Amino acid sequence: MYKGKLVELRAYKEEDIEIATNFINDEEIKKFLCLGVPFPMTKWEEEAWVKSRKAGADFTYDFAVCDLKDGKYIGGCSINEANIKNKNCTIGIMIGDKDYWSKGYGTDALNILIKFIFEELNMEKVKLSVFGFNERAKACYKKIGFKEEGTFKKEIFRNGKYHDEIRMAIFREEWQDKNI
Repeated sequence: MYKGKLVELRAYKEEDIEIATNFINDEEIKKFLCLGVPFPMTKWEEEAWVKSRKAGADFTYDFAVCDLKDGKYIGGCSINEANIKNKNCTIGIMIGDKDYWSKGYGTDALNILIKFIFEELNMEKVKLSVFGFNERAKACYKKIGFKEEGTFKKEIFRNGKYHDEIRMAIFREEWQDKNI
């Protein structure tokens, strides 16, 4: 487990599956995560995904995000793609429990994840993508120190119209400067 001020990151447990399925099938949450058609996921699909997670396989890591006070599972974060040669990786996060939105839990989880990436995996750059309409996420990423690197215009079709996809990144030295 990796602990921050508000959350801890741990491996997924079987008891997280039902809650994770509810999170991923929530219409408001799904619109921020899915590039394709936001289609419902079954409990069995989520269970297969959780059971298939092997820490470090192909340098991918999936963490359950839990409230530090009571251990409640509130979401997840992950390292989705890692390029060992070029020392960069792509991350994602989802705080599924809406009671924890806009209260610093996502920021804390990302800070823990980024520390893990720079200090344990020895990466140089961390990347992510965010949909242009996800103002809360963009504010969180900027607070941590991510900067926009590019915009893919009209990349995603959601709720009857096209939206931009924004690519952001933070480098090791930028994060270290901010966290010393």
